[in-house]
Amino acid sequence: MRRIAWPLLCAVLVVASGTLWLVGVAGYVDPPRWVWQYDHWRALPWTLWTGPLLHFLWPHLLANVLALVALAVLGAALEAPPRDALALLLAWPLGTAALYAWPGVGAFYGLSGVVHAATAVVAVRALATPSQRWLGLLLAGGLAIKLALERAWKVPVGFDSGWGFNVIYAAHLTGALAGAVLATAFELLRAGRPERGQ
Repeated sequence: MRRIAWPLLCAVLVVASGTLWLVGVAGYVDPPRWVWQYDHWRALPWTLWTGPLLHFLWPHLLANVLALVALAVLGAALEAPPRDALALLLAWPLGTAALYAWPGVGAFYGLSGVVHAATAVVAVRALATPSQRWLGLLLAGGLAIKLALERAWKVPVGFDSGWGFNVIYAAHLTGALAGAVLATAFELLRAGRPERGQ
């Protein structure tokens, strides 16, 4: 289980998103009951999980899936332990819940927040591995630059003409923060525990 938890969770996210998209295309998804909405999420708490899985356009789904697949492979190459998968599993709804800090975010859907959380978790894993610290610095630095350029704290939502819809930059920030904080906390907890057999 040690080596498969990370890629398995990434695969579950990919398959769930793809399945939900196919079911949606077939007309079996009622979007208001699946999309995270600022005003209604407490009445529909499952949208903390389903909102990130939902995509309305296949290019949006494909971009997020390809990013998550790349992060699954990278995490597997870094031998991400189960605690990294747990960090991502918890960051998934927590990053979405944190969107409540921005009343201007009326609704949210798509894996982008989860992708940013996964990037942060993989960056922490690489930083915690002495031989891969350079990779961790590249990942963390690249993520920090991207988030700084997006300025979600000032502009939580922005129209992207390339995608043709509003991008929720706040989800990128909340996902990355949730992933980084959880992965770091789990790493520190692990570092404070003695090795088994001692």
